[in-house]
Amino acid sequence: MPKDKTVVLSGATGFLGSHILEALIQCGHKVIGLKRSTSNLCRVKSMLDKVVLIDVDKVSLSTAFEGDKVDAVIHTACDYGRGNQLASVVVETNLMFSLRLLETATFFNTDTFFNTDTLLQKHLNVYALSKSQFVEWLKLFSNRIRVVNLRLEHMYGPGDDERKFVIWAMRQMMSDAKSISLTPGEQKRDFVYADDVVKAYIHLLDRQDQDQPFIEYNVGSGTLTRIKAFLALMKEEIEKQLGRPIKPRLDFGALPYREGEPMEPEMDIRALLDTGWKPLTDLRTGLTYTIKSIMQSERK
Repeated sequence: MPKDKTVVLSGATGFLGSHILEALIQCGHKVIGLKRSTSNLCRVKSMLDKVVLIDVDKVSLSTAFEGDKVDAVIHTACDYGRGNQLASVVVETNLMFSLRLLETATFFNTDTFFNTDTLLQKHLNVYALSKSQFVEWLKLFSNRIRVVNLRLEHMYGPGDDERKFVIWAMRQMMSDAKSISLTPGEQKRDFVYADDVVKAYIHLLDRQDQDQPFIEYNVGSGTLTRIKAFLALMKEEIEKQLGRPIKPRLDFGALPYREGEPMEPEMDIRALLDTGWKPLTDLRTGLTYTIKSIMQSERK
């Protein structure tokens, strides 16, 4: 059995980070979570007595490494650059903060740095470009710290950000709006359930028996689904749980595709499957769980 580890987890209060935090605690690992002093603790309030939380905007990053030897960093903190967010602000989180965390982990002889990356083409937007730039730094540092780079496909699940596509679409369908403006919906995406993504991190953390200094895995379900079909399935599941038809009409084609938007991304998860991990949650089940979580939150 793998020994319990000490893990520094960035973005511990975020969607992915909070799910990873829960899994690490359940596995018996010690977790030092990194957050901002302004971070919302709603996702982790039931775990506050089981994790050490450090405000990175108030103390040095070295504080997280100065106690027990840290076995691994799991880096999930990021800035998506939504709205009119300045490029410099996005770069500060996705590149500069990330680089400071990498430098600190290397200085304290941390064994492995797990990075959360994206499969988006790097010139699509500021977020994708800043993430790809940090990967180049990871490759440079991989002669001093082992790097595992996880490139995530379209992750979704309970507790996700309301501004992200899946939760936004669910909320819109449950609203009293007359119509929902959408693109034609012919683009394909790999929708992967959050629990399966978390299990990939835990699985790779527990099997640090590989000698490659830099290794990269694509994390997805392995199945591409057209947005139009995905939303049709979502609509079907929402109507089933509501016990009635939804009110809004899905207006496909009302919006143009984003400039440079990929219609069918390249997706190959064979390297991760070869390690013994596999996704267990099918699309219908994942949507059902996510819809139920929204409905339960509305009843509270």
